[in-house]
Order: sequence, then structure tokens, then C-alpha cells
Amino acid sequence: MKEDQSSFETKLIHAGAMDDQYHSATVPIYQTSTFSFDSAAEGARCFAGESDGYIYTRIGNPTINALERQLAILENGYGGIAVSSGMAAATTIYLAMMSQGDHIISTDAIYGPARNVMEKQFVRFGFESTYINTTDPEQIRKAIRPNTKLLYIETPANPTMDITDIAACAAIAREHHLILVVDNTFCSPYLQNPLELGADIVFHSMTKFINGHADIVAGMIIAREKPLYDKLRNMMINLGCNMDPHQAYMVIRGLKTLAIRIDKAQENAIKVAEFLEKHPKVAWVKYPGLHSHPQYQLSLKQMKGPGSMISFGLKGGFDATKQLLDNVKLALLAVSLGGVETLIQHPASMTHSKVPAEEKVKAGITDDLIRFAVGIENVNDIIKDIEKGLTNI
Repeated sequence: MKEDQSSFETKLIHAGAMDDQYHSATVPIYQTSTFSFDSAAEGARCFAGESDGYIYTRIGNPTINALERQLAILENGYGGIAVSSGMAAATTIYLAMMSQGDHIISTDAIYGPARNVMEKQFVRFGFESTYINTTDPEQIRKAIRPNTKLLYIETPANPTMDITDIAACAAIAREHHLILVVDNTFCSPYLQNPLELGADIVFHSMTKFINGHADIVAGMIIAREKPLYDKLRNMMINLGCNMDPHQAYMVIRGLKTLAIRIDKAQENAIKVAEFLEKHPKVAWVKYPGLHSHPQYQLSLKQMKGPGSMISFGLKGGFDATKQLLDNVKLALLAVSLGGVETLIQHPASMTHSKVPAEEKVKAGITDDLIRFAVGIENVNDIIKDIEKGLTNI
């Protein structure tokens, strides 16, 4: 079966498969740090890039490469680069694409550590950054400087659920010769394909939906074209933030059920969001599947489904928020998302705690904001858990 003729669900099972002399039904784990050569001449050819042979797992490994091929196929890109975490993906992109004096424009509500490392660490090396509401294309245009190199967006944004128009950003990026990077973690390739909408680079924290079982940490970068891929891969090799073969195997195994996991979690999330929107103690709800979402029509245009991430606030403010977090039982009070279990957390004091207070408010990361990652449990149990948690507030 040709991969380009397969459905997405079929690609989840078969895309990127490697040739194995024993015809294994699953991708074997090549748990090795190094590979031997048949001859000195072969070794020299491998190091010169004249052979596809393997040298060292930091540079390449059959198990890891199978996963990289699969994600590249799913995102319709040139090639994938597997790394040790989502933050390793962000850091590799920063260092591969930017030089001293370069400027990046990014979504103000992006994942906290991705912003913090730029503002607290890379500023020491001469990187400049501006964080804005990227849902407004005019704000993007106004933020562009002569030294702007990257436009880096996260959509839906973590944790505000704001949706940025990828195609509009791609048009701005082309006009100003910028590289458009999209963090696609909240959607996965199943619900959104940024490269098809004009992005140059897409990346994922595969810790989340792609793996889906809360048992590994991993990241993936996919480039649309070879020149960017080569720069990113070379940076990853030099940084040494490669993925481990067993880690890759775990992601490959989890990836097979991506579609059915997201379908179920999304089905649950729609019902949970509707419940929250009607509850008298809930002040507001932001979920792409609700007509009340400010970018609802855009979500229909660029996403294949609303996903399973919800943000909401309580009328009792921060005090009520803390009580709910302490009162729920089924929902785990934990960071991360995209697993089979339902998680709840408070971004302002947890994942985005390092963002300055005034910048959090500007980005919409308010003290009453609760991030709710809906799992695949029975939806009635999830709703009962929230309802009980709200009872004594």
C-alpha cells in the first residue's frame, strides 16, 4: 500500500515502517549506542555522508528514524527530527534558526518554559523577543523589526485556548522573509496540519497526545523543506538532545491509537464544556467547540476538530479555583495533557509561574484560569467529579 494513498488512521499503523530481516510486526528496538562497520572504507563513507549506514545513536538509529519518518508523513513534511522533550524541540529550533541580534515574535500565551528560556537564558546570547496576541495579524505586522527572523505561534494557545490564523501568519512570514514555526502539540497531526497551511516548521511535545499514556517525555520537529531540515538536524546532533531508542518505541506504540483516543476525548470534552458553560458557578469557558469561542469560525476552518483542552474560570476567583483543584477526585491535579486520564491544573501558579505577573495578565493567563485536559474516562464520571468539586464552593 502506498502511504500517500492511505487514510490518516492507516498511516498511524503502517507509515514509516522499517525493513526488518525477521519481518517483525512491530518496530524493533535497536537499544545500542554505536554501530560497527564492515570495513574501514565503509566507516569513512558513513562519516563523509556518502552512505546511509548508522554510526552512533546520537546521530541516527533505526528505531528513532522509523518514528521520524512516520511523523513527517503524518504532518506532510520533508523530514522529522526526534528529540528528548518538547522543550528540546523548542531549544533546537531557537538555536538552529537564530543568531546573535536576531528577533523572534511569539504568541504571548505560549507554554511557559518556552517563553522563559528565551527571556531568561537566550537573552544572554543576544536574542531578542516580543510576545503579543497573535490572533490579531495587525499586531504581528507592527511587531516586525528589521532583525526579526522567526514568527513562532502556538495554536490553540496554552493555556488560553486562543486560536491564531496559521495561513494569515504564513502570508505575513512570506512577505517579510520570516520563518514560521507552529507548536502543534494541542492538536496533533490528527486535528491540524500547519505545514499544509504554509508553516515552515512544526513541532510537538510528543509527551502529550502523540504518545498519549503519560509514561514518556519526548519531542519532534518536522520541517517542510530540506534546507531547514538539515540545519535543524545538525543542531540536534551537536546539542546531543536526541531521543532514546526505547523512548521512540514507546511513542510508536502509543501513536497507533492517536485517532481513537482523540475522538473519544474530544467527544467527552464537548459535553464537559457544555456542562461548564451552563453551571452557575462558572464565569466563563473557552473551548474551540463552543460557539462562544471568539475564534470559533477560524477553528472550523483550520482544525479538523475542537480537541479535548478546555480553559474556564469560576465566579469565586482564585479562592474558588483553589477549592475546586483540591476537591476533585477523578481529575488528577497535575501538569501535562493529552493522556488517557483527565488532568486539571492552575497555569498562573504552575506551568506559567515564571512569566512576570503583568505579562500573564496581558496574555490572558489570569488567576481564575483553570486548564482542564479531558481524558477518555466515562464522561458522566468526569462531569460528576467536577460537579461534586463545585458543590461546596
